[in-house]
Amino acid sequence: MTTSVRKRNTVDEKENISIYSKVFTPDATWKDKDEFLDVIYWLRQIIGVILGVVWGVLPLKGFIGLALFLIINVVVVYLYYSSFHKIDEEEYGGISEILKEGLMTSFSSFLVAWIIFYSALHADS
Repeated sequence: MTTSVRKRNTVDEKENISIYSKVFTPDATWKDKDEFLDVIYWLRQIIGVILGVVWGVLPLKGFIGLALFLIINVVVVYLYYSSFHKIDEEEYGGISEILKEGLMTSFSSFLVAWIIFYSALHADS
């Protein structure tokens, strides 16, 4: 392994570690806007799957489950970026740009997890 490859791997590892540490560090500075939006995207995916499993285990049905998912998802993301990181949403194209980042994909993950767990645990055979 050459020295330049080792240096590049070390730099890549430091960048990855810094991204992960920024996720849990209040008021972290995000130099790359896409990094922060990626964090929002993956946060939403995690929320979607967790809520889908919980809604599937609890016998939630219909509009109440959908509405609760959307409310919880939006509120958690809003609190994460506005209170925890104190991000100025105008730097990212406004509040709507941040709040819609990954929302539909998260909704899809939520529905798949909800349907699978609800069907497995509560469907009549």
